Amino acid sequence: MRIGVPRETKDNENRVGLTPHGVAALRARGHEVLIERGAGVGCGFADDDYAVAGARLGDAQDAWRSELVIKVKEPLEPEYGELHGQMVFTYFHLAGAPRALTEALLASRTTAIAYETVEDERGRLPLLAPMSAVAGAMAPLVGAYYLAKFNGGRGTLLGTVLGVRHGKVVIVGDGVVGRHACDAAHALGAAVVVLGLSLERAASPTADDSPRYLLSTPENLLRELPDTDLLIGSVLRRGERAPHVVTAEMVQSMPAGSVVVDVSIDQGGCVETSRPTSHSHPVFAVHGVTHYCVTNMPGAYPRTSTLALTDATLPYALALADRGLAAAAADSGLGKGVNTCAGYVTYRAVASALGLSERYADFTAASAES
Repeated sequence: MRIGVPRETKDNENRVGLTPHGVAALRARGHEVLIERGAGVGCGFADDDYAVAGARLGDAQDAWRSELVIKVKEPLEPEYGELHGQMVFTYFHLAGAPRALTEALLASRTTAIAYETVEDERGRLPLLAPMSAVAGAMAPLVGAYYLAKFNGGRGTLLGTVLGVRHGKVVIVGDGVVGRHACDAAHALGAAVVVLGLSLERAASPTADDSPRYLLSTPENLLRELPDTDLLIGSVLRRGERAPHVVTAEMVQSMPAGSVVVDVSIDQGGCVETSRPTSHSHPVFAVHGVTHYCVTNMPGAYPRTSTLALTDATLPYALALADRGLAAAAADSGLGKGVNTCAGYVTYRAVASALGLSERYADFTAASAES
């Protein structure tokens, strides 16, 4: 099979969909790999590295003219014309993306295999987890930066000063993002409150210096936010738009100069006042609260992110290269990654979120037409 890896075009996105190691693994199985020139430069992989691994170098169109395209982020509007019915393996987040992207995928009969909905045998999300971990670890660091007075923040340091913790961080959601954000914020020295849905954790006693765990309810949020320095949103519903767990009224109750980092923004955001931003223009203010809502947060650390992501995606890429769409039919977890196929939306939550229920078909039925 011919596999193409185009250079990412999203703002300040320096990750790449395949490392030279991945190229070598695909070449060892007899596959052709076409890398767009410069695709890996932003994360430290030179064109020569890919050439030595056995890749052929070309331009963007060369990469897109492949049976399987491996990326990091969803195709942007200028790339819609490159969709021609091939398999595209990347993060799509279709429920939170412009509907025009899904319509382009359907019109071109492209098979969109979304990292974020692939499941393993235990129902976990193995291809979402690495970037969720990076974004979660980043969130307190980003928040701490924007809390600085010179950035319009309230001037609170997230840190321990002579044994006293300073700064309060509230994390909504206790999945992979929330756990990594909690570890990072607590390690910085902030007082941390995590709001989640575990009755068992909420009932467990908490040591004096440990993060507090509360049930995620409107009442608890309203009680905690008036003295919060940093709010981190990390709510996930698989394939769906994130619910607005934090309302505009709750944001308005936060102190002037406090910060929101909405990691859920890829899926629409879990804070009502959030809207997508970019690395070039990362923040805006609402009710005197700074909002950081960058849709590709891990792109800020492309070397770490690329290595972590491709370690997870490579086994699936090899399966798709070896067997094509049959690999997704044989592996139900990989099959759940298929969001569009043969002109149909094949992930029910995406169809519902975008008002495309009439274009929904089960993956098995859709793939029979491809």
